[in-house]
Amino acid sequence: MKRPRSNNTVPATTATTPWWRDAVIYQVYIRSFADGDGDGVGDIAGIRSRLPYLKSLGVDALWINPWYKSPMADHGYDVADYREIDPLFGTVAEAERLIAEAHAHGIRIIADIVPNHSSDRHAWFQDALAAGPGSPERARYIFRPGRGPEGALPPNDWDSRFGGPAWTRVPDGEWYLHLFTPQQPDLNWQHHDVHTEFESVLRFWFDRGVDGFRVDVAHGLVKDPELPDLADRDGGVHPFWDRDEVHDIYRAWRKVADEYPGDRSFVAEAWTDTPERLAAYVRDDGLHTAFNFDFLMAEWDAKDLRAVIDTTLTTLGTVGAPATWVMSNHDVMRHASRYGRRAAKKWVANESYVPAGPADLELGTRRARAAALLTLALPGGAYVYQGEELGLPEVEDLPESVLQDPVWERSGHTDRGRDGCRVPIPWSGRTTPYGFSPQPPAGAEDPIAAPWLPQPSDWAPRTVEAQSGDPGSMLELYRAALRLRREHPALGDSTLTWLDDTPAGVLAFHRKPGFVCVVNLSTEPYQLPEHASTLLASGPLEDNRLAPDQTAWLSV
Repeated sequence: MKRPRSNNTVPATTATTPWWRDAVIYQVYIRSFADGDGDGVGDIAGIRSRLPYLKSLGVDALWINPWYKSPMADHGYDVADYREIDPLFGTVAEAERLIAEAHAHGIRIIADIVPNHSSDRHAWFQDALAAGPGSPERARYIFRPGRGPEGALPPNDWDSRFGGPAWTRVPDGEWYLHLFTPQQPDLNWQHHDVHTEFESVLRFWFDRGVDGFRVDVAHGLVKDPELPDLADRDGGVHPFWDRDEVHDIYRAWRKVADEYPGDRSFVAEAWTDTPERLAAYVRDDGLHTAFNFDFLMAEWDAKDLRAVIDTTLTTLGTVGAPATWVMSNHDVMRHASRYGRRAAKKWVANESYVPAGPADLELGTRRARAAALLTLALPGGAYVYQGEELGLPEVEDLPESVLQDPVWERSGHTDRGRDGCRVPIPWSGRTTPYGFSPQPPAGAEDPIAAPWLPQPSDWAPRTVEAQSGDPGSMLELYRAALRLRREHPALGDSTLTWLDDTPAGVLAFHRKPGFVCVVNLSTEPYQLPEHASTLLASGPLEDNRLAPDQTAWLSV
């Protein structure tokens, strides 16, 4: 039986299947989802206004990117106060109303927690700057004297993930670590205060009804206290990524979540070198789930995809954790654009995707439709990044003058950053802002504010309004797939069995009871196996043949 939705304050779950094991979770990049107050930036009011749409789409939960008080040096991932909502987005009271209204629609809310670093405007860091070297206040962060004459050189050779050195010098001569921007000083997770504070923050939001947290940079919290140069590393344990000590933190967090009813949960953003290392995050005393970035980074290739699926299910199965499939998010090029070309080099963890040449968006969209049905047919849970249900491509021609991602500046204008996947999504109408912002009242003198990033002029056919009711649209494909996923007893958590009597380039698997998924990644049409009926297909079927770059769900 599929688990029922509940209109309780915290939706109920069955004793045998916690909701997070097979949930479809919709990622809301809050700045770009829906603007409720007309300033051109998405907000909580905008999310509340679109809850009926999200319910009609059929998702189980929303993951909302950081909404905390922030100077916005990295669009909210530089948090100045973890217990306040930034005025750009709303208030804590509005967040509480959103949580209650989402629960009334049977939708859970997952907040984002940013534990690796704070904003440099956070009260702790301001106190650290004022207190000086050797003070208790500085011990909450990672301050060190420099090297070389008069300490003029950084303490080691670490670089920022956003470009440039990972160290900034303060006027008294010490340096502080920031693996991202200088406005994001890394916290010292070997300090008791940091542990205590974040457990308190978790409780603050659990008390307000959030159902879980996505953990930002979950693999990066603990650093080697010796701070060795990367150049001196000869294999072995990395000095700041994926160190074993992080799991002590998450065991404590798990205990906090377990204090609350309703199967409160965590999902880890953990980039690791091997599936075995990822599985360590989701043992039964740690976090509940982790994004499957190996699946996200896989090429559109039958052999590669099957290998990733097999390895994921086998490895996570050893610790009893479900897989969590994801194809896009706010940090990577949208998959409709990735699938429309090859990668210039193999994409690996903690490196940027590098495309080879321009995208063939017709090809990429066809593959994105097929990939959606593959993903939603796999065992476990899945994430949908806002706009992928509309088939949105990466916006790759944003003028340099509008780029806002700190990666653009930190890289010396060599990396355009992540703005292309963050453009506000289109809802209705023929011209920008495509319903993203509300229309001004009749007679108003002030024009509507432009979206914080410009939308393409050709997005009118991609709006929710334009696609709703069109059986050939990407939106209706997602709605149908999510409806079938909820209704069909074979889908969600459990296992799959590969059907190996298929030609090279065709993937087919069976899920009990009575479901088969077939994906044609070859260059030739494939005659579908005998079946009772076709439940759903990503494209038209002719003479029971599955065209290249298409997926079909079959009842058997």
